[in-house]
Amino acid sequence: MHRTVIAGAAGLVSLALVGIFALDAGPTRGGAEAASSETYRQLNLFGDVFERVRADYVEEPADADLIDNAINGMLTSLDPHSSYLNPKTFRDMQVQTRGEFGGLGIEVTMEEGFVKVVAPIDDTPADKAGLRANDLITHLDGDPVLGLTLSAAVEKMRGPVNAPITVTIVRQGRNEAFDVTVVRDIIRIKSVRYKRDEGVGYIRVTTFNEQTSDGVRAALREMSDMPGFVVDLRNNPGGLLDQAIEVSDIFLEKGEVVSTRGRYPEDTQRYNSRPGDLANGKQVVVLVNGGSASASEIVAGALQDHERALVLGTRSFGKGSVQTIIPLGSDGAIRLTTARYYTPAGRSIQAKGITPDIKVEQNVPEDEDIRTTGEAGLAGHLAAEDEDEKGGSSAYVPRDAKDDLQLIYARDLILGKRTYDPANPTPTADASAAAGAGSEGGAAMAPIPN
Repeated sequence: MHRTVIAGAAGLVSLALVGIFALDAGPTRGGAEAASSETYRQLNLFGDVFERVRADYVEEPADADLIDNAINGMLTSLDPHSSYLNPKTFRDMQVQTRGEFGGLGIEVTMEEGFVKVVAPIDDTPADKAGLRANDLITHLDGDPVLGLTLSAAVEKMRGPVNAPITVTIVRQGRNEAFDVTVVRDIIRIKSVRYKRDEGVGYIRVTTFNEQTSDGVRAALREMSDMPGFVVDLRNNPGGLLDQAIEVSDIFLEKGEVVSTRGRYPEDTQRYNSRPGDLANGKQVVVLVNGGSASASEIVAGALQDHERALVLGTRSFGKGSVQTIIPLGSDGAIRLTTARYYTPAGRSIQAKGITPDIKVEQNVPEDEDIRTTGEAGLAGHLAAEDEDEKGGSSAYVPRDAKDDLQLIYARDLILGKRTYDPANPTPTADASAAAGAGSEGGAAMAPIPN
């Protein structure tokens, strides 16, 4: 079986899933170069170290833990998205893509040894407790995160429903770390929400799971009388590749949606849309920001390249690599970066992101400046092919829609109150004041507690 999952930004695991994955049960590539004698010598060295640790470490270690951590260390040294999934983590990941699982409701990655929040999922315990994109989690119930693998940290955050956990947060704009208590719950992800909003159809896509394309189709059916649609992908960290393709296909009549290219020419795969624009050619505006990653970027890039939608907001995260999930005989799996993905125009998003057609920044309160570093800011990330890398952007979205300048601007475009001039994609000073150009500056971050 070979299935691609695009989850979000940064090796995202989680209390939610993230990245572009392909499930592959096939054999090792026959054309791979044979291991050299030096390679086997190094493997003998590993065996020597393993035996020395087993024999002489101050306490008797568990063999399985030593091997699991050695495998994970090998994979995580490649890039932030490759990792080892032990049997329980692999099972949990499969449950997450179906849209229901237990935990806090956050997409996370690891940065400099700490757990970093990529985005809280709408209406989950983490969201309700006030966790934000870019928060660093330094302690869990008073125990330091430093030294844990991402999977181990995620496991500590899971627990019985209604059981509280105290997470210690370092946040930009706060001088000191602080504690937040989150009560665990079953996370049921409703990936699509929609409503009639000030005369336009508003479709919020929070993640790409098995329910997403059906949800978008339902939204278009229910709001077929609307003159156009805002598709909100802000702080959507990704999900399943086939769902990103299907959502793109919903709005396209023909043409390529995305391609993936790996180490070998025969690895190239192209995914095309089928005839039938379910939005009937009505205007579409896609909202993105610094928390929009992977599957979100595929949809935004496809609709942008085909000039089917205007992309509005700030530059997306820049997660443009494909991870293949390869099941192992032990019931675990490895998540291995195997390809980059490209938009229909041949653009690689890796460490670059999607640049919006219309850049509109929010008016961000000083104590809520949420600015992602983007893929280009992750240590050990897969480099952009042309070395022209771009960092992240603001991930702030106001909770009150009347303050949401990006949404207001998008609605105005659909209703004809504003027009788009490709020669002047950045709003004028007057438009920025009305639709909201915020500060580019970032806030200071509190010191990491011991």
